Amino acid sequence: MEGGSADVFDELGTLGIEEEFFVVDEDGRPASGTDELVYESDPPEILEGRLDHELFKFVIETQTPKIDSLADAPETLSAIRSALVEHAAAQGYRIAAAGLHPTAKWRELEHAEKPRYRAQLERIQYPQHRNTTAGLHVHVGVDDADKATWIANELRWYLPPMLALSANSPYWNGFDTGLQSARAKIFEALPNTGMPTRFEDFEDYREFERTMIETGSINDRGELWYDVRPHSGIGTVEVRTPDGQADEDRILAFVEYVHALVIDLAERYEDGESGTEIRRELLDENKWRALRYGREASFVRPNGDVVELGELVDAECERLGVSGIRELYDAESGAAMQRRLLDSQGEAALRRSLLL
Repeated sequence: MEGGSADVFDELGTLGIEEEFFVVDEDGRPASGTDELVYESDPPEILEGRLDHELFKFVIETQTPKIDSLADAPETLSAIRSALVEHAAAQGYRIAAAGLHPTAKWRELEHAEKPRYRAQLERIQYPQHRNTTAGLHVHVGVDDADKATWIANELRWYLPPMLALSANSPYWNGFDTGLQSARAKIFEALPNTGMPTRFEDFEDYREFERTMIETGSINDRGELWYDVRPHSGIGTVEVRTPDGQADEDRILAFVEYVHALVIDLAERYEDGESGTEIRRELLDENKWRALRYGREASFVRPNGDVVELGELVDAECERLGVSGIRELYDAESGAAMQRRLLDSQGEAALRRSLLL
């Protein structure tokens, strides 16, 4: 299995959005519907070739076509989501979204038969057997492979604040974890996940890819599931940090922010800026703060100063000219909403709140 190529990095600023969703019944309970939705029925035209299942038969993934500009993202995302809801309804299902389904019990759910996932189950065992996670992946095109690698390095510090803003998975396997994003911690139990180390350049990253494939550590480059990576197959920087979200506007806020960060960092790379020196352990500490405390998190800067999430959001909105993450911060968090609904209205209301 070959790795990727530097030649695919040829466009700056294009977008792609991948979302993982839950297939559920009319009451919002997990349902093993991906065989019907992916293999046994024809999806709407916009979903052809852009619909796939994940490890569990109740988790389904969509991919947008390449989006040429940020301005086109809302229409494209809405069309993909609407088509998925329509397709699911035609087969008797509904679609829900969060980082984890709050009432799903992994021991009671069916795994997909696809050879790729069977091989992962055999290799990874328990951590993969319980991996009921669902997230958001944002791709931004970059026109140079070394630039993409440098941008991915620099993006690492911004990932924990993104996770804190997206935190939408307090419940796992039917109980309250005490975390704001249990998805992030459940997923980190898999190999080749979490905060990646720094790579000197694209060839350094490619050599790592080759080593992992040639040593049998992974079956293909897609199994490097780090929170950010230069995607050597399609020429993007891919951010894989946020929890899944039912609210389309929340998704677009992360798309806007990731796009703005990549464009800003691309300009800084072209200006000859040196990379930020920061220990991986400090990045891991910031990620822990994000998944544990969510909106209440503070983060350690590379210089050792501590910044509150709200202060950081204000600064980033002013620096990059974005507004979506400010609206996210001002609104009730997904984790808080889930806890409030379960406490005040019960499990049925909680399940309904996650439906698209």
